Amino acid sequence: MVVKLVHAQRSSHALQILLDADDARLARPLHHARHDDRGKDAEDDDDDEDLDEGEAAAGTGNRESGAGNGKGGFRHLHDPAARARVRLVDGCAMEFRAGLDGGMHGGDLCKTGQGVDHSKAMSTSPAPQNLSLAARDLAVVWHPCTQMHDHETIPMLAIERAEGAWLHATDGRRYLDAVSSWWTNVLGHRHPRIVAGLKDQLDRLDHIMLAGMTHEPAVSLAEKLIEVAPAGLSRVFYADNGSSAVEVALKMSFHYWRNQGQPGRTRFIALSGGYHGETIGALSVTDVALYRATYAPLLFAPILAPSPDAYLGEIGESARDHAARRLLDMRALLQRHAHEVAAIIIEPLVQCAGGMRMHHADYVRGLRALCDEFAVHLIADEIAVGFGRTGTLFACEQAAITPDFLCLSKGLTGGTLPLSAVLTNDAVHAAFYAEYSAGKAFLHSHSYTGNALACRAALETLAIFNEQPVLASNQVLSAHLGKRLAALADHANVADVRQTGMIAAVELVRDRRTREEFPAAERRGLRVYLHGLERGVILRPLGNVVYFMPPYCVSTAEIDLMVDAAIEGIERAVA
Repeated sequence: MVVKLVHAQRSSHALQILLDADDARLARPLHHARHDDRGKDAEDDDDDEDLDEGEAAAGTGNRESGAGNGKGGFRHLHDPAARARVRLVDGCAMEFRAGLDGGMHGGDLCKTGQGVDHSKAMSTSPAPQNLSLAARDLAVVWHPCTQMHDHETIPMLAIERAEGAWLHATDGRRYLDAVSSWWTNVLGHRHPRIVAGLKDQLDRLDHIMLAGMTHEPAVSLAEKLIEVAPAGLSRVFYADNGSSAVEVALKMSFHYWRNQGQPGRTRFIALSGGYHGETIGALSVTDVALYRATYAPLLFAPILAPSPDAYLGEIGESARDHAARRLLDMRALLQRHAHEVAAIIIEPLVQCAGGMRMHHADYVRGLRALCDEFAVHLIADEIAVGFGRTGTLFACEQAAITPDFLCLSKGLTGGTLPLSAVLTNDAVHAAFYAEYSAGKAFLHSHSYTGNALACRAALETLAIFNEQPVLASNQVLSAHLGKRLAALADHANVADVRQTGMIAAVELVRDRRTREEFPAAERRGLRVYLHGLERGVILRPLGNVVYFMPPYCVSTAEIDLMVDAAIEGIERAVA
């Protein structure tokens, strides 16, 4: 098979690449498609969240370009090595980049080499420096939550640096990070204080194991977390990421009851539409079919309770009334199953990855009361909603409750380094505190537990919250965001505009009167994403839910840009 570049031209809409191949096929326009976050059943989530595996499995990928179905287009370039080879032809370095106006952008499309030996131009192993960062990536990197085949036609955004709310690409373009890089970067990229703290920490201590040893950042961070967390939480167990934190909480709850002489408490209650991670335990208490269905044979079965999601309420039913009704459902479940339940797990106020579903704080308050009444633990998964996202430092504050386990990650380090923490109380800790021979120890660990660098980043993050009016500023920003989104409230294809603090979402539907959804295969959210790229904004809808979770350093003008891009994208998506 010999592929030779005959001609390449760039238009304002798409890159036309004509290939002289063995079948003499003409490649169709290479579209700038990028997956939206929802799959076949419109319940795709991603902590995320993002490039959609479900659509590929369902055969709903981009067909127009001839990619994804093995017909025409780049059907010969399914192998990453083949894609890399075609980028070096006749001394030309073709750089595939995510684009402006629906096409390619940035730099020269084809840079003709000087003094090039054209007899060697078709080398099957081009030097990496001759390829773009995106091309090199596709040859070696397997990306998270991504059907890699999509990148046959979907260019990879190659980012070389970031600052504040902005991501800077290798081609000179910049993008407003309206989703805080999977909801982690709460204070903005490369915050000067966090960067300075990390540089200082590198000169002192990088990492040690936390078994039998300790260090200042780990101890100081635990002290600070206990100081700012809901009253009664007094012990901190470190892990590496959100899923790991949930695993710790689930295991610790079960093990607590076992140590208390109740080994029969082996089940957990979770909410429908909830998402808690993708490791085995965390996925078991997740109710998102896209992620769960494939691995169902490996998972334990939770007891599912109906979500208090206000969007699912009856016509005329308030969010508070819907929460009260769902608490009655939870009471009924506990009456039947409390004897075998270790804990209930919930994302307080917002079920983020399930579509930014929001509920009234009364539900969290009532759930705490039910857990007390039926003697089961309450696990608050604040991995996505913690650190100011909902308007308070922790979402549980708005219900004035203290969970038995509080799971934190994402914004904990300001989005700089992976770290998670599980906070619990003295009663739970005491159930494990015994002579080693008693066999009650919690023997759970991670190699990088309590990493000194990550803990230092988290300390600087908490110091910023403490010393600067972050939450007060967020009130101004969230009010502005809500005011701008109000323009969509009566849109014919918008069923709901909802907001909790610095999280806002717009529910796109075919008909607002009936709430009939757009078929997932139509990928309306994808169109919003693509338009966002044209405007220099990263918008990654969860299926047909367009959401906003910007870093707190965003300005009102940047919010305007973000919302304008979304509104324009929505108009294109529903046309």
